[in-house]
Amino acid sequence: MDYEAVIGLETHVQLKTRSKMWCGCANAFGAPPNTLVCPVCLGLPGALPVPNEEALRLTALTGLLLHCTLPPRARFDRKSYFYPDMPKNYQITQYDLPSTVNGYVEFEYAGPCHRRGPLGLPMVRITRAHLEEDVGKSLHFERHSGVDFNRAGVPLLEIVSEPDIASPDMAYAYLTALKEILVRGGISDCDMEKGMVRCDVNVSVRPAGTTALGAKIEIKNLNSFSGVRRALEYEIARQVEVLRAGGTLHQSTRRWDDTAGVTEEMRTKEEAHDYRYFPDPDLMPLAPEPAWLEAVRARVVELPLDRKRRFMRDYGLPAGDAEVFKHDVPLGDYFERLAPRARHPKALANWILNNLRARLAAPATAGAPDTPAPDASPETTARPADSAAALAALKFPPEHLLELVALVEEGTLSSSAAQRVFHEMFDTGQAPRAIVERLGLAQVSDTAALEALCDQVLAAHPGPAADYRAGKTAALNFLKGQVMKLSRSKANPALAGEILERKLRS
Repeated sequence: MDYEAVIGLETHVQLKTRSKMWCGCANAFGAPPNTLVCPVCLGLPGALPVPNEEALRLTALTGLLLHCTLPPRARFDRKSYFYPDMPKNYQITQYDLPSTVNGYVEFEYAGPCHRRGPLGLPMVRITRAHLEEDVGKSLHFERHSGVDFNRAGVPLLEIVSEPDIASPDMAYAYLTALKEILVRGGISDCDMEKGMVRCDVNVSVRPAGTTALGAKIEIKNLNSFSGVRRALEYEIARQVEVLRAGGTLHQSTRRWDDTAGVTEEMRTKEEAHDYRYFPDPDLMPLAPEPAWLEAVRARVVELPLDRKRRFMRDYGLPAGDAEVFKHDVPLGDYFERLAPRARHPKALANWILNNLRARLAAPATAGAPDTPAPDASPETTARPADSAAALAALKFPPEHLLELVALVEEGTLSSSAAQRVFHEMFDTGQAPRAIVERLGLAQVSDTAALEALCDQVLAAHPGPAADYRAGKTAALNFLKGQVMKLSRSKANPALAGEILERKLRS
C-alpha cells in the first residue's frame, strides 16, 4: 500500500521589538546570562505585566501580511506547566481568542501539494498566529544545568498552519516563503542562529487517496529549516515502516536528534486540558480600535512573491532576475528607480546584477578594469541587509548607470570597453561619456573606416576567407576577431560582421 504524508507546522518567531513583552527589559541577544531580567520577567510575587504595544502592532501586521482575519476581540490566557525555563510556572499566551485567524501563505513550489491558492500556486492555510512570551534558555554542562532568563518574556508569535503540507520539501519551501514575508514586513529578523525562529512539526501518514488523518506525531527540537526537512524525511519513513509491518501508531511527542539523524519518543501527547488554560486576570482583553488598525495597515508592504511577479510583468525580467530583486530589496529598489527611463529594462538589470552587484560584494582591492564580472548568483552578492548602505556609498549617481547602458545600446561602446568604463566609473565616480573621451574608448561605427579595416583583414588572411566562401561559416568569427584586433577593440563588432559578410559574398 502507498502512503502519503500530512504535515502541519507550528512556527515560533521572536518579534522585532526593543523591549520584552510585559516589561521594559531589553529584547537583545548576546548579553551575559541573567542580566536582562526584572521582577516581571522573573515572575516575582506582586509583579504585574504591561503589554508591549509594538508587539501587538506587529502581531496585527503579521495577520494582514498572511491574509488573516483580525477578530474584534482577543484575550491573553495562562498556560500552566512546570519546567525550569518558565519562572512563573505558567506561560502567558492566547488560547481560544487569538489576535489573528484564518489566513494563508501562497508560494512557488513545483512538487505535489494538497491545495492551491488564488494565484494557482501551492498554498498552506494559517489556522492562527497568536502572541505569547518566550521562555528562558536551558544550559547543560557536564555535571550541572542552568537557565538563562534573558530570553524569558521576549514577545513570541506562534504561527500555526493547517495540515496542508504534503512533503518535507514542501515544508522547507513554505518555511522559506514565510520567513521572506516576516523579514520583508519588519516583523522579525528571523536569525535562526540566534534562536529567533523555531519549529514544531506535526506529521501523520495515511493510505494515498484517503481523507482520514492518521495518528499525529509532534516533533520538537528543530532549529533549522533543513533540520525540519531531514526530520520529516526520517519520521515519514519510520511511520510507513511501522504500518507496513502491521504495527499501530499512537499520538505522541518525539524529539529530533540532528546528530544521529533520528527521532526519539519523549512522551505521549498531552491535550489542551492538561495545560489548564484560563484567562489571565492581570491582562484586559484586546479590542483594537479602527484608527489603531488603520495605522497598522499603513505599515503593510508588498509581499515578496507579489514583488517578483510584478518585476516580471512590468519590466519583462526573467524569473531569475526578479528572484534576486525579490530577496535584495535595496538592489531591486535601485533598479526600479531607473527602469522607467531605460530603453530596455532587461539590459539595465544585467548591468546591476552582473556588474554592480559583484563590485558591491567584492573586496576593496578587487574589480580591476579588465576583470570580467561574475555571473549573477547568490554566492557572489552582497547580503541584502548590507545592500542599502553599499548603494548609498556609491561614488556615482544612478543616472550614470543609465548613461553607460545607453552608450552600449547606441553603439558608442563595445561590451568589453563598457566593462572598463564601468569599473572606472565605480572607482572614480566620473561620468561614462567623460571616461570614454579621456581613455579614447569610443567604438568605431563609421562604415568607411570599418570597410578599410575589413579590406586589410581579408587581404592578410585569404585562407579563412576562402574557407567561408566554401561553406565554413565559423571562419567569419576569426576574421571578425582580426578586425577587432586591428582596431584595438574599438570596431563595432556587429557592423564589422555585416561588412565582412557582404564583402565575402560579393
